[in-house]
Amino acid sequence: MSEQNKPNEGRRQLLKNIGLSVAAGAVVAGTATTANATVEKPEAKETKTNGYRETQHIRDYYETL
Repeated sequence: MSEQNKPNEGRRQLLKNIGLSVAAGAVVAGTATTANATVEKPEAKETKTNGYRETQHIRDYYETL
């Protein structure tokens, strides 16, 4: 083969490495999201509210209607 027809091995290796890096990054991002989702649990509130509460802010709004 002539020098011109030889495939560029360095370029092929670079493209393979880029593909592997992207795949590895996707796996790491997926695991990090899963780990965060399992860690973040809403804590139970000590004071329970029973629905609607009429505060001063709400009363002021009703007066404008």
